[in-house]
Amino acid sequence: MSILPTIRSPQDLSKLSVEQLERLAEEIRQFLITHVSATGGHLGPNLGVVELSLAIHRIFDSPRDSIIFDTGHQSYVHKLVTGRQDFSTLRQQGGLAGYPDRSESIHDIVESSHASSSLAWADGISRARALAGEGDRYVVPIIGDGALTGGMAWEALNNIAADKNRRVVIVVNDNGRSYAPTVGGIANQLSNLRRGFLDKLRTHPIYESVMDGTKHKLVSGGPMSQMVYRSLHAAKKGAKDFWAPQGLFEDLGMKYIGPVDGHDQSALEEALSDARKYEGPVIVHALTEKGRGYAPARANEADQFHAVGVIDPETGDPVSRGAARSWTSVFEEEIAAIADERSDIVALTGAMLTPVGLRTLAAKHPDRVIDVGIAEQHAVTSAAGLAYGGLHPVVALYATFLNRAFDQILMDVALHKAGVTFVLDRAGVTGPDGPSHHGMWDLSLLQIVPGLRIAAPRDSTRLREELREAVAVEEGPTVVRFSKGSVNDELDAVERLRDSVDVLYTSSEHDPDGSYTNDVMIVSVGAMGELSLDVARRLEDQGITATVIDPRWVLPVPESVVALAARHRIVVCIEDGVKAGGVGSRIRQVMREAGVDTALNEVGLPVEFLEHGSRKQVMERVGLTSAQIAHDTVAQVLGTKVPFARRLPGEDLPTGEVPAFRSQR
Repeated sequence: MSILPTIRSPQDLSKLSVEQLERLAEEIRQFLITHVSATGGHLGPNLGVVELSLAIHRIFDSPRDSIIFDTGHQSYVHKLVTGRQDFSTLRQQGGLAGYPDRSESIHDIVESSHASSSLAWADGISRARALAGEGDRYVVPIIGDGALTGGMAWEALNNIAADKNRRVVIVVNDNGRSYAPTVGGIANQLSNLRRGFLDKLRTHPIYESVMDGTKHKLVSGGPMSQMVYRSLHAAKKGAKDFWAPQGLFEDLGMKYIGPVDGHDQSALEEALSDARKYEGPVIVHALTEKGRGYAPARANEADQFHAVGVIDPETGDPVSRGAARSWTSVFEEEIAAIADERSDIVALTGAMLTPVGLRTLAAKHPDRVIDVGIAEQHAVTSAAGLAYGGLHPVVALYATFLNRAFDQILMDVALHKAGVTFVLDRAGVTGPDGPSHHGMWDLSLLQIVPGLRIAAPRDSTRLREELREAVAVEEGPTVVRFSKGSVNDELDAVERLRDSVDVLYTSSEHDPDGSYTNDVMIVSVGAMGELSLDVARRLEDQGITATVIDPRWVLPVPESVVALAARHRIVVCIEDGVKAGGVGSRIRQVMREAGVDTALNEVGLPVEFLEHGSRKQVMERVGLTSAQIAHDTVAQVLGTKVPFARRLPGEDLPTGEVPAFRSQR
């Protein structure tokens, strides 16, 4: 009989013997391989934390004790033992989220999947517990060695360590990797730590009582007593460093237990039990293997199946290989070519060298690719320093992670007019990873940065040319953003205007003065090209003429965009960022400053946290479809929906319902 189906809450784990726990761990790994291979998701990280998750739930009492997952991609086992065993719709619309989700369970606390924040959460929760008189409740953050490369984690550690009475047990899940092998001095220090036999003694409350009492007597005595204390303290520290070097944490005043084998159930439970008895802040250092128990994952050196699509569970091979190229692969090829031509090009990333397309460049020019770990703030300011030193840095990040370094972009790069290029992968709606992974904030955030220029390519040709244009700018920051997944089909322009704006489509003949005059001007931002053209075709079916333009560089607003807006009855700006403060909003402001009173409708994402689902499903949920946009635009042209299109000479403002479309193309 299987054990996993009998586990409905963490309390059920306490009934199991050592042998049953071993069987349960095997069942969980097989469950994960079977189900995640069918839906896609984070497989490798979860295979590595099976025993660790079981041990934490056996020693601590969730939800009374707060268990916090840093990043949260390794919470699948936690979901299984807290009553969520239907993985058939994992990461699909209406199904189980790929990260902790408060709406799913009272056992989930932190929903954000941005790394290095768990210890700050633990600091805040433990302070709240103490102030509420509930200081006996434990807070247990699980943080990977990769996330410990983020400065925010160390800011939190500095505060947690200052209070010896708070019951915080920090579990370091050390698998030597984030996506790829963990880099930097922190990783080197962790690799040198080894478990000492003194740990169990040192975490016992009696040990601390004796040590504190002895210290007080010697320090408060005369010079001889103080000298004895200093000698004993130095001897104690030397012995501890020999048996269990731990200066990394001891300098903060933290107790350290480990390393412990993260796949030895008994050893894990003993270490966590010792930490629990200490009744103060403790570090438990567990060594785990990413992809444990699944040969294809262990053999994948790039990321050990950190995240997979639909795969064959036996071989680990993708079930289908799409023929279309990805945006990332186009960038990867072009930035490597540019670096071959220019010796001043240097790239930076935050623990995501392969996912953001820097692998080829790193192979060809290893000394010109810098992985700073999960430290986006540092990456951006370091880039400003590189620019000052005469290089042209290219900072490649997921768009959602740019949020973490906004102050550095504003004050270290833009204020100093540093020639830094930011390449934002996974911009716009990303789909199954949910609210904290959508790259939907960048266009609004970056609008307010003085001197910054933003390019949004619509296809691979424009990505290549706009990337080259971006790295040619040395007097200020530039941004190139593109979507997740397959690159769009090539969309050639009807004409390129004098300021490099592309006209993709027009219903009218070219005017003698070199402009276009139609009812509607559609401004297509980046990947919205095909959608914008479909809207134009639908409008034509209703007898409404349209012009579709791609600004290519959406910030600053090109002059021709404003000039063309004056020759149309209404402007519709379609973007895959939030509408508030987005490209449409900026164009409207510039139009007003130029005295152009053409109505403008901003079409984009609402200011909401968008739940997971496919990109198509999310776009449909928020009304970013050609049918909906065309319907709204027809109403605006007819004057039945705000904003109203400019009326034709002698035309009265019509009222009434919008007629049904004559074509359902």
